Amino acid sequence: MLLALLVLILAMGGVMALQKAFVPKFGLDLAGGTTVTLSPVTEAGAAPSQESLDLAVNILRDRVNGTGISDAEVAKSGDNIVISVPGAGQKEVVGRLGTTAELRFRQVLAVAPAVIAPSPLPTTPATPAPSGTGTPKPGASGQPSSTAKPAATAKPATSATPAGRALSSALTAPTPAPSTSASGSGKADKSAKATPAPSASAPSGQPTAQPSDDPMAGVDLTGVDPAVAEQFKKIDCTKKDRGQGVQDNPDKQLAACSKDGDARYILEKAAVKGTEVSGATSGVDSTTGEWIVQVTFKSKGASEFAKTTGQITSAPQPRNQLAMVLDGLVISAPVIEEPIPGGQARISGSFTQKSATDLANQLKYGALPLKFKQSSIEEVSGTLGADQLRGGLLAGAIGLVLVVLYCLLYYRGLGLVAVASLVVATILTYSTVVILGHNANFRLSLPHIIGLIVSIGITADSFIVYFERMRDEMKEGRRSLRVAVEVAWARARRTILIADAVMFIAAVVLYFLAVGGVAGFAFAMGLTTLIDIAVVFLFTKPFVALLAKLPFFAKGHKLSGLDAERMSREAPAARTTVPQEG
Repeated sequence: MLLALLVLILAMGGVMALQKAFVPKFGLDLAGGTTVTLSPVTEAGAAPSQESLDLAVNILRDRVNGTGISDAEVAKSGDNIVISVPGAGQKEVVGRLGTTAELRFRQVLAVAPAVIAPSPLPTTPATPAPSGTGTPKPGASGQPSSTAKPAATAKPATSATPAGRALSSALTAPTPAPSTSASGSGKADKSAKATPAPSASAPSGQPTAQPSDDPMAGVDLTGVDPAVAEQFKKIDCTKKDRGQGVQDNPDKQLAACSKDGDARYILEKAAVKGTEVSGATSGVDSTTGEWIVQVTFKSKGASEFAKTTGQITSAPQPRNQLAMVLDGLVISAPVIEEPIPGGQARISGSFTQKSATDLANQLKYGALPLKFKQSSIEEVSGTLGADQLRGGLLAGAIGLVLVVLYCLLYYRGLGLVAVASLVVATILTYSTVVILGHNANFRLSLPHIIGLIVSIGITADSFIVYFERMRDEMKEGRRSLRVAVEVAWARARRTILIADAVMFIAAVVLYFLAVGGVAGFAFAMGLTTLIDIAVVFLFTKPFVALLAKLPFFAKGHKLSGLDAERMSREAPAARTTVPQEG
């Protein structure tokens, strides 16, 4: 057990060294941070309902503090929502909190480049081909037959489908959005990595077609709302915002830009709404090594998704594409090659670990019922918290010293085991706090510190239970120390586990029912309760068993705390039996 504990401590130290993290992160009250005030945007400036504000607060709290340990705070202030994020450089994170994060799955009706290319100068007519048929014949590369060299080629494959194949020869397909694949239950993943469609040359004997200045030229507008078509024509996808944060109406068609700003789309009414998403996770594809986001649908959404993918599979390009629209932007528009049952979709392409995790969290924590604008942002100082930190650490140090003195005075040599156990518990707690801070954004705040200080008493209780059980077994010389160590442990560990279980359950209940500082206190208390169990089982008991073999303790030296005189003095008075008269 002692060897296992040593390996655990060395492993945690190695993780800290590899990540170069030796100091814990501090929360808003100790290190300061960023505070942002979000104001709701409603139609005609009407006041938002309290119900919608409460829902927005809960969603934002989950987004900014999904694990509950980052010490971020979200609260209402009148009709506004105030968000406080600890640490420096958090403006970018806070700035994304007010977005709608509403995912829609929409069929693509039309696609065009983001920018209209200027008309090139007239070119010399192409040399007539020997056939002279004037009819383009697709070849192996998917290009019309012509003596003129095409500008690009699109090679159909199982995992690559030409984008924009059905567009007019006067329209050059845009650079595609990140590739996306969707997988159904028990089906192989179908990639949709589109390549730019070629600029088709004119049939033999005809002048080269010139690109039109009208982005609608050659675009099939069947079933497209004229107002949406006009918006599609005027939309400017070169702007930085590109409509980011637009709360689109799922029951109407939409003109939107791709997230990278390279393409513009006309999209059908939403086939599946974001409210039908039950969960989202990020991870690494085992075959390609790229980061992906997996979306899982609820029962209704799963059937709608399967129905939609089945309907658009046989549609002509680009209407066989299903766009994923987040905050009014097309994040991906894969070609659907077959119906996808099972209620699962996979988004891939151009993701980093951070962007995939951010997207999964936004989808998982839901959509805001309101659109918000950032009305103010300011940095918060942690000077006051630093003063309180010194006071809290001083109080903790005083409490620790008193516990150590009590153990040494009452248990004497045996008290060294308690002191050593407290040292081991401190090392494990500090290492855990540092590692959690670096990998899970755990930030140490005053409530956390209070919880850690309270845990000193919890840890000491475990030692006292074990020591007293052991001393009881040795009183009046009934058992040797080595036997008493094992017998006492068999009885004491049950009491220790029950006490720690009660404390841990209380911490879990408090953590899930409370928010803010109270939840932080509960997290620290639960964490140290688990560490207490690890220390008692991996260090305290094995260390006592090891000391029992030393003559200093085995023979009951006066300073060991287990001497015969002390044991007999503390032994209960012998019972006397008084005979009863007949």
